[in-house]
Amino acid sequence: MSVDKVALESMLKGLSLLGAKEEYEAIAERCGKQSHVEYLYELITAETNRRHQKQVLHLLKLAKLPRNKLLVDFDLSRIPGLHISLVKSLSDGGFIDRCENLLLFGNPGTGKTHLAIALAREWCQQGRKCLYVTAAGLVQQLATAKRNGRWNAVLKFFDRKEALIIDDISYVPYDKTETDLLFLLLAERYEQRSIIITSNLAFSGWNKIFKDDMTTAAAIDRLVHHAIVLELNAESYRVSSAKKHGIHFNDHNQHLTEEITTDA
Repeated sequence: MSVDKVALESMLKGLSLLGAKEEYEAIAERCGKQSHVEYLYELITAETNRRHQKQVLHLLKLAKLPRNKLLVDFDLSRIPGLHISLVKSLSDGGFIDRCENLLLFGNPGTGKTHLAIALAREWCQQGRKCLYVTAAGLVQQLATAKRNGRWNAVLKFFDRKEALIIDDISYVPYDKTETDLLFLLLAERYEQRSIIITSNLAFSGWNKIFKDDMTTAAAIDRLVHHAIVLELNAESYRVSSAKKHGIHFNDHNQHLTEEITTDA
């Protein structure tokens, strides 16, 4: 029986089986004397893989990750007490299924943002919906939605994200009215969705963010109730790299570096 390849490829395209359309001939040659079922299995596997990769690319685009940071490039040896087994457990995303939070603390340049972005890439590979946003950008977005009468709509938008990565929560240059909106979002996600937060500021300084002790205590209480808290205690990666290249810092320069360096 001769096969009209043009008609076959047209049908495959019409069924959105683009992986099968691209691979059916190569798989047929590779399968050789294998059974029809084995050939079909290989063909469907190719289609499934293509669709998975397309979905991952879509999820990565929606996640709005600012840089291409990978776990393989994160130097675990620099962080005392941070073991590969823990990072592997986090990358598996089980805590997201349990609606738990991940809080990353440390000085500027210790890799908090790198780790958060790299983990988010892993979660996207698993088909999870993630979103990266800076704390300042998030507050601005919430304030705009509130002014425009779209508060409920923006809450629904964030609720569709299984993991919300809020970067640099230490830097929120807004007034109490606006940071109260951030608290409302945190409260809305409590025990419903996961939040990943990076911060240069310890909990003891969070009243600078939420402006009053009561709101600060309530925010911390909701975040840590079901949370994994990591402290990345190490020298700034950029300072360490500079030293390796022969650039040395006295105490004054070191202090200036810590003030102007943003986390990577």
